[in-house]
Parts: sequence; structure tokens; C-alpha cells
Amino acid sequence: MTATDTAVVRLVEVTKRYAEHPDEPPALDGITLEVGAGEVFGVIGESGAGKSTLLRLLAGLEKPDSGSVAVRDLPVPALGRRALRELRRGIGVVFQSVDLLSNRTVRQNVALPLQLARRRDAPTSRAEERHRVDEILEFVGLSHRADHFPAQLSGGEQQRVGLARALVTRPALLLCDEPTSSLDTTTTSEVLRVLVNARDRLGTTVVVITHDLDVVKAICDRAAFLERGTLRELFEVAKSDYRSLPTYYEQVRQELMG
Repeated sequence: MTATDTAVVRLVEVTKRYAEHPDEPPALDGITLEVGAGEVFGVIGESGAGKSTLLRLLAGLEKPDSGSVAVRDLPVPALGRRALRELRRGIGVVFQSVDLLSNRTVRQNVALPLQLARRRDAPTSRAEERHRVDEILEFVGLSHRADHFPAQLSGGEQQRVGLARALVTRPALLLCDEPTSSLDTTTTSEVLRVLVNARDRLGTTVVVITHDLDVVKAICDRAAFLERGTLRELFEVAKSDYRSLPTYYEQVRQELMG
């Protein structure tokens, strides 16, 4: 799948510097890319490549120094507080640290976005809230854990609770920052299955930030390779034989595939 006029994400010549390090190279330098509706899109690169900065720009948590960032045809940096809040309602975000509330059950953690919306301008009845939470917990395979607390869950289960919390509002776009870091093979497979199902069954466009080439090969339609803030490669995963990719890819491929 390639990006089209139905692109959910568009970045054009995006550059981002951090004020505390003005003499260092930019975190992102002239990035241009699109993510089409219904894609699982990977962003891969080593630590410091600019992957997390890219995610924060898409979520409206940072503003670029130059260039344009659009999500669902809306110019993210130019949005006012109310419009940005409305946009974020259609974006689910799962950071590397899931940050579940330890004093709330799984059900209560997942319900939080709906409760916040109910307090603002998108009311949800308690009955509808419970139905939607139960539905998404079944979707991620954690119905049997609904009344447990985060400390009672495995790392993979906590990550799936984070995904359920991000998906409970049925967002058009899901942003995931290293969703499988520190997970074993089995739990990684469970998390990746949820991401693919989010695309296939919920119609959610998924952007996965990762350093793991196996994750990209397993679920992504296309991927971008960032290196020191620049876009080095943009490729269709299914069609790539990796022979033309930078040395980093070859090293990772050899380590992962033996």
C-alpha cells in the first residue's frame, strides 16, 4: 500500500531543533513523508534518530521549527487548544512507558479517555462507557483481567491495556512508541496481533516507532528509516529485499535472522 490523497499523515520539509541544544544537529531535518489511510507504517532507526520526536509532532505535543505537519488534513501546529483537543480525540497514543494508574483496575484505566470526554463536550453515558470498555478489553484479549490492578499483570498484558486505553475511543490514527520493547517473543506476538487487528477490524491507521526490524517485517506495509534526524529510506516492506538498504539494516537483519 502506498500513500495517496487519502493520507492520514502528511509531513513536508519538517525540521525540529531543541532550544537546550542549539549547536547540535536538529532532531529532525527536512522530513517529508505521508502515511496512507489503513496502513501500518513503521518508523525505524537507532537511538537518537528522531523517531520519538516525530511521534510527538504528530500527537501535537511538539511544534516544528519549520515545515508542515498535518493529521487528517488538519495543520497540527496551527490548531488552537479546542481544535487540538478535538483532533487528539481521534488519535490514540501508546508510549514506551505505558504509565497505567496503579490504584485503578484494568477496566478503570481503559475507561479514563471516555470519562475525560464525558467531562468536556463529548458526553458518553455510563452504560455506553461500560459497553465500550468491555468491547475493547475483549478485542485485546483481556476480559478476564478487567478487575485486576496493573501490578497483577505481566509486561505484555500491561502493554495491551495501554493499547486498549488508546483504542477505546476508536481513533482514526494510533501512534505507538516502541510497543514491544523488553517483551519476549510470545508477548510481542500478542501485541503485534492487536495492532494488525486495529487496522483490519477497526479501520485504524497505525504508526509504529521501533528499532526492531522484525516488528517492521511482521506487520508493516511501508516503513521509513531515520538516521540522525534525516530520512534515509522510505520503502514498501513486502517488496524490499533489503540489499539496497543502509548498513544498519544489514547489521540488524543479520542479528535478527542469524
